Amino acid sequence: MSMISRMPMKPLVARFALVAGMALSAGSLQAAPNPEQAMPATLDLKTAIDFALENNFAIREARERIRQQSGVEIQVRAREIPNVSASGSYTGNAKEISQYTPQTSDSWNISLQARQLLFAGGGVTASIKGARLTREAAELEMEGVINQQLLAVRTQFFTVLLGKEKITVQEENVRLLEKQLQDAQSRFNAGSTSNFDVLRAQVALANGQPPLIQARNDYRIAIEQLRQVLGFVSLTVGADVARVPEISGSLAVGEQVKIDLSDALVAAHAKRPELLQLARVEEAGEQNIKAVRAGSLPEFDLVGGYLWTRNPFSGTFNDNLHGWTAGVQAQWNIFDGRATAGRVVQARSQLEQAKLSLAQTTLAVDVQVRQAYSSLIEAWELVQASAKTIDEAQEALRLANVRYSVGTATQLDVLTSQVALTEARLNELQAGYGYNVAVATLRQAMGQADEFVRS
Repeated sequence: MSMISRMPMKPLVARFALVAGMALSAGSLQAAPNPEQAMPATLDLKTAIDFALENNFAIREARERIRQQSGVEIQVRAREIPNVSASGSYTGNAKEISQYTPQTSDSWNISLQARQLLFAGGGVTASIKGARLTREAAELEMEGVINQQLLAVRTQFFTVLLGKEKITVQEENVRLLEKQLQDAQSRFNAGSTSNFDVLRAQVALANGQPPLIQARNDYRIAIEQLRQVLGFVSLTVGADVARVPEISGSLAVGEQVKIDLSDALVAAHAKRPELLQLARVEEAGEQNIKAVRAGSLPEFDLVGGYLWTRNPFSGTFNDNLHGWTAGVQAQWNIFDGRATAGRVVQARSQLEQAKLSLAQTTLAVDVQVRQAYSSLIEAWELVQASAKTIDEAQEALRLANVRYSVGTATQLDVLTSQVALTEARLNELQAGYGYNVAVATLRQAMGQADEFVRS
């Protein structure tokens, strides 16, 4: 058995309590969210996370799988507790038949029976434990789905913020290009420059329009993709169909998040729901082998009941016999054509597959953590580089404008500096976006819940 499957039960109970809290925070397991949702006027990251917890379709499906497995567990436990049944019958015979038998033409009986399993070779106990472990695996699966989907929500929300900020940068670029065209036109009217500078400024302004148009379209598409990952469903068609909420948030990067690679790998092995889920599946496979083996052992049941029946030798229909019945029943399949042996082979193979899946997933998690850690290092370096570049680009544009005003620089120098500043601002936004996504990705790879869920 793997080290993961031997973890103490108290931490696991705490994790299951966290999953239950996530489910309860999103409503009852049996309650379906209202498909008709109103688009909020303002949307921040916490609101988006809360909305996704309740409405994201992958999370809702995982929640239903827990409910389904809970039903399986109840069904399996049914063999552990007494079963009570009632039966009755009535038979009427033709007089031609009844005259050749000592019985009367009419007969009836009613019985009430209770059955309690006494011994089944440990199969029922193993099945119950296996069902419980499978339900715990479903809970861990939901925790993993929640982490994955909330990472997708964060990433898409940052994408929306990036699109919004890109529009601002491109609008500022167009405004500066319009100002430069006005300056060039004024200089031409004053006779201090040629028409070539005016034409070049007009071309630069025209070339600045497509990036702005594209940025606006990217923003609209990002909003729709965010709506999809949130699980937002709106059936309203009318004036509000194109309304976009005001997105509140920032891609600004604060202090560097410092995480040691070794600590990240240890945390992933201990907390990743996918690994803990497969460990539970492995334990359930071991219980399944015990349950299958029990098929070759005898089974004993305690049976008791009460019987009412018509006296067959009485001429009165209401004359009846009644009384208690009790006994022990046994059943033993001494030889079943090796059917049980075949099921044991299948169960052992399923257990081995579960072990291989756990080992493979552990390797995949290691690689994912290392990749996320490397991406975080790259993202921080890009943040630092872009911060220096934008300061230099702003100073270069200022100097170009000063020199152009005194005639020591050309209009091309000013336009080139303006393009460089716009590119630096876009690089700064991309670096901030990349760093925020990298931090969230590494935390998810380590098995950490979203910070808004933890709070």
